[in-house]
Amino acid sequence: MLPNFQHLELEQDGAWLTVWFNEPEKRNPLTNDRVEALIELCSALQTAPVRGVTFRGRGGIFCAGGDLKSFKTVFQGGATKDDVVALSLRAADLFDAVAALPQFTVMAVEGAVMAGGFGLACIGDMVIAADGTKFSLSETRIGLTPAQIAPFVVARLGMPAARRMMLTGAMLDTEAAQAVGLVDQVTDDMDAALTEQRKTVLAAAPQALATIKQQLAALPFQTRDAQRQMAADRFAEAMLSDEAREGISAFFDKRKPNWAGG
Repeated sequence: MLPNFQHLELEQDGAWLTVWFNEPEKRNPLTNDRVEALIELCSALQTAPVRGVTFRGRGGIFCAGGDLKSFKTVFQGGATKDDVVALSLRAADLFDAVAALPQFTVMAVEGAVMAGGFGLACIGDMVIAADGTKFSLSETRIGLTPAQIAPFVVARLGMPAARRMMLTGAMLDTEAAQAVGLVDQVTDDMDAALTEQRKTVLAAAPQALATIKQQLAALPFQTRDAQRQMAADRFAEAMLSDEAREGISAFFDKRKPNWAGG
């Protein structure tokens, strides 16, 4: 049972969860409360019977990043460097938590995808963008840095494109965002695109999918020997699992495995 949140709306349909950012009048910012809710949700999803998660914003707007009003409060309230460091590290907790989800994650981006919202999109396993969506790492335009999202932006776009985006704060349209590798699919019918993506994901074995995500996340930090050993261990565990036994039996029986379409 997933918790209820004031700062998020959850819609579960079978094994698929849609997480809505629900403050469109403010462009769905990553407020402190929303960050805390997302971290708590990600913790619950580690063991929830959910196979895919879509992140989406109400009002046709994905996420405009950090809450500038709270930043203004910091300036007026005389916050110390330690206070701001703690705030930044909590944002890092959020991005790490989303990246560590065992489920397949889809970022359904529409309207505006800015700053921290851009970083959040970079974490998705799949990014589907509505035609006409605008993207920007706008921090330098207001004297800030895209600090905690930088590793995820580089991982998604590669260093050359990430440097250009982070240093200039340039605005991209959907075509340009797809060209640099941020967007996987552009659509003029988001609901239909999400339905098709869900069908594709639910045909995959859930534990195998989670294992692949875990292995991919570890790769950049491992020696080659560690990569080889982790791959061997995970493959052996998969080969000996009930999931693989069912999948291979289904293949020879010419039927769908019991997880398909869940």
